This record gives sequence, C-alpha cells and structure tokens, in this order.
Amino acid sequence: MARTDPLAALSASATPQSQPIPGREHEQVRDNAGGYVFAKDLWQQVEDFLILGTAGGTYYLGQDRLTADNAGTLFQAIREDGVRVVELVTAVSTARPPRAPKQRPALFALAAAYAQGDAGTRQAAKAVLAKVARTTDHLAQFFGYYKNLGGKPSPRGGTAPRAGRSLRTALGSWFLQGEPDAVAFKAVKARQRKTPQGEAFDLRDVLRIAHPVADTAQRKALFGWIAGNVSDDEARDELPAVDRFLTAKAVTTVEQTVRVVTEARVPWEFLPDAMLKEPAVWEALVDTIGMTALIRNLARMTRIGTLAPMADATARAVSRLTDADAISKARIHPMDAWLALRVYGSGRSQPSPRATVQTWQPVPAIRDALEETYELAFGAVAPSGKRLLIAVDSSGSMTWANLHAGGSPIGSPYEVGCAMAVMLSRIERGDAHVIEVDTQVHASRVTPRTNLREIASWTPSGGGTDLSLPFSWAQQERMEVDGIVVFTDSETWAGHRHASQALTAYRQTLAGHARVVVASLAANGLTIADPEDDGVLNLAGLDASLPMVVGGFLQR
Repeated sequence: MARTDPLAALSASATPQSQPIPGREHEQVRDNAGGYVFAKDLWQQVEDFLILGTAGGTYYLGQDRLTADNAGTLFQAIREDGVRVVELVTAVSTARPPRAPKQRPALFALAAAYAQGDAGTRQAAKAVLAKVARTTDHLAQFFGYYKNLGGKPSPRGGTAPRAGRSLRTALGSWFLQGEPDAVAFKAVKARQRKTPQGEAFDLRDVLRIAHPVADTAQRKALFGWIAGNVSDDEARDELPAVDRFLTAKAVTTVEQTVRVVTEARVPWEFLPDAMLKEPAVWEALVDTIGMTALIRNLARMTRIGTLAPMADATARAVSRLTDADAISKARIHPMDAWLALRVYGSGRSQPSPRATVQTWQPVPAIRDALEETYELAFGAVAPSGKRLLIAVDSSGSMTWANLHAGGSPIGSPYEVGCAMAVMLSRIERGDAHVIEVDTQVHASRVTPRTNLREIASWTPSGGGTDLSLPFSWAQQERMEVDGIVVFTDSETWAGHRHASQALTAYRQTLAGHARVVVASLAANGLTIADPEDDGVLNLAGLDASLPMVVGGFLQR
C-alpha cells in the first residue's frame, strides 16, 4: 500500500486554519482559540484600543489581560513613533461623528505619550492637549493617568506629578487655547472633578502648577477669578460665561432655577448640583438643551422622575426626538441613535469602576422615540452604490461578553454585529445580502427593515469559527459583489483553509475587484486579513463612522 507523503499535504492556497500558511509563518500568530491569523499592524492595534478600549474583555481574554496587552502595544508604538501616536489620538478623539464611545482610552494614550515619549512626542502632546482634553473632566482624567505613568512617589505614600517646565506649559495650554470666554465656559461647567484614581481635582490647583501668563484682560480676569484673587463682580464684567454661571449658581429654589433656564437660557451645566436633582428643573430643560445633550440626559431625567409614562415632559421630549429637521441639523447619525437606544434601554450605567452604579426604568415612549430618531437619521446618509455581502460571525465566542458604551452594556459582539448589518443593509437600500457563519454558513434574519429590538432575542448558531466561509460561500454561489464586510472577533480556527486564501480564490475566479472590510468587535490585535492586501480594511466595530468609511472604501 502506498504511503502518504506528509509534505504533499502542505499548500500555500489551502492550509488548515490550525496551521500557519507555508512561507508566512513569521507573519502569523496563534489566536486565543488555537487557529492561526495575522497579527494586526501595530498602528491598527493602537487605533482599535482608542476606539474599543478593553472594558468587558473577550471570550478568551479577561479584561485585565486585554488591558495589559493593549497597554504594552501602546507603549511600543510610543517608542517607535510617539508623534504618530499623538496624531492618531487626535484624529480619533476629535472626529465628527465621534469614532469612539468613550474618551478615556484616548486620554490614557495621550498621557502615556507625554509621560514616556521623547521631546518631540511631548511637544506634540502638549500642542493637542486642549483639543483632546476638551472638558475639566477630561483634563482630570489626563492628569490622573499622567501621575500614574510619569509621576514620582509622594511623602504621603501616593504618587505626585513631576511638575517640570514641560508639564506646566502643557497644563497651561488648556487655559490659553481658544477665546477667553470659551475657556471660561469650560472652566465654570465643572471646576472640580475626580481623577481616575478617585482623587480630588480642582482647576485652582492646576493653575498653581501651570502658572500660565494671560494674554488678554479677559483671560487675566479669568485666571484671577479661578485663583480667588478677582471678585465675582469684576469677573462677570469681563466674561459673559462667568456672568451666566454666577446667575445660575445664585438660585436657591426650583422656581428661580426654572426662571433662569426658560428666560436667561442658562446652560444646564451651570446649575447647582442640588437643582439638577429636581424633576421640575429638567422638565424646563427638556425644551432648551441641545439635541445631543437631550439624548445624553434621557437616562438621568428618567432616573429622577422627569420622564415618566404619560408625563408632559415625556411628550415634549418625544416631540423633539422625532423632529426630522432637528435631527438633521444636529447631524445625528444612525449609529449615534442606535447607541443611545441601547444605552437608554439597558437601564444601567457605571462610567468607571469607581463610579456608583446608576439604574433607571426605561420609559416605553422614549424608547419608541429613539427608534424613530434612528429611522429619521438615515435621511442624510447616502448609499455607496455598490453590491455588498455582509457576514456576521455567529460562533460561541461572539456571545460571551457585553460591549459597553458610556458605561452601559449595549449587547454581545454578535448582537452588535447584527445591528450594524441592519444599518449597512438599510443604507445600501437593497444592494446588500447578509449571512451568518460559524463552521457553516447560515441564513441571517437581518433585513433593511429589521426592528432593532428583535435582535436582542436572537440566538446565534454558536460552535466553532471558520472565517474563510464568507469568501468560499460567495464563490460557490457565484455571488459577484463589490465588497464583503465581516463582523467578528477574529478568533477563527476550524476552516480547511485560511480566510486570506479563500479571498484570493474568490477574486481569481469571480470578482477580482472585491474589497473587504473586517470590523473587529474585540481589541485583541488579531485579524483574518492579509496585511499585504491593499484591498482589505481593518476597522473597529464600534467606530461610529463605520458605515461612511465602508462606503468610501468601496468607491475608491
């Protein structure tokens, strides 16, 4: 009987995913499920971290391990090119619509760049601090992260910042960039905050460290007022924001507060904390705050009782949330509306591990209104005009942990992937087909008209993962498309050939022009995409700009 030659089993075009592709062993790594995939480019890993963070971990990696892995990657990137890290932080942090649901990873990365980077990196970080740390809360987070990464032991056993000239200049830039009244507006919104370590943070203390030199009379008045050296009357004469703030802070009753809100249009951030716990105050604010602020405060208004079933404030909030013109003017994207719907519907939020868990009972009318916000937000989104195959990984690892936005659980990676498939299908208006894959291809229940509430009750197929299937199935079905989008955690292991090999075969036999977008739903540094393939784009799945990026990439 003939003996099988083991060397004959090695193939560069059909390699089991449990083995590396011959000749490319040095480019591939073993994933957490035992299969071989490509390690993402260092810079793609950093971008994934900035967008996804590490909250919740993955099926194979706990949150602590994932955090450590991503921090190590970030520090390596800073050593290689710290200026590029700062540029990437700035791009993700300042993008509109927002690309990341939380700002903390960007602030951590900026603090790391400043603490561990070379002189050029520190200079770059200093130049963008006010753009990335846009609020007092952001500045407190940056300061706390910097103390941990670049501080020194304090006599009391804690950590103190190394307050050298460079840090003083960096902190001072926060007070010097922008018009004085705009800086005053940021300052008065929240002069006192907590660092990520839970320590008190006051802008007065920051001024004492930074010693910024005022360039105008207005700014001089602002610095003196924060430091306690300029009277309220002098400051309000120079700075309208301080005048409105002091007017708001002078209120002592709900009636006075409602009056300054409705007549003086005082921003809600200026009001005393005690008044922001009053349902009647928020009932007045429902009509005056911006659309984005309204959406962000729905949970708070529900928690304190302003929004309740059949309440007048609820009806007025619903009216605003379903105003097509207002949604268009506020540039609310379907992705933003969907995230708001998931956060509100979760009934739970914990913005940081140290924060108190907040809960509320979602009001059905508000949830319905947010669904209409989502529907109306599609009005300004144009289709790519390309044919699209969308594959959602429905394996067991996609169901283990919840992804988070704003401290609220928004669903498993599988659920998020299905929701994004609905959005893309809706945007492409019929030029998209959705499938699910584990070790087989399954029909998806996603259609352009899928109600997003349905998805939460769906049970995925589960089992193993073979991410070569979207490409081999498309080839088998003779489905010629312009682009293939895959939502996955990239933990693939079960296929008889690698995804990159299946994509090559699909292009060679059917659609040589096909482009691929791999949307990662875990910041684990892995991808099924060949890094040498210019026709493949890696994205993080919670990127709010994903639908637009997909369309742009397909039209190149």
